[in-house]
Amino acid sequence: MSIGWVIFIIVIVLGIILSNILLLKQSAKMKVPDHVLKAIKEREAAEAENEDKKKPK
Repeated sequence: MSIGWVIFIIVIVLGIILSNILLLKQSAKMKVPDHVLKAIKEREAAEAENEDKKKPK
């Protein structure tokens, strides 16, 4: 394998890694809509309630 192909593959891999890191940074700045947060809280409350019912006394 020629050194040119090795360098090409390394550049491609580093480009993919860098683009994924930038995508994660951008998605971290996104805000979650209020109705989604409300649904998450309701689901967590329901799960906690179900766990309390399953515990033997």
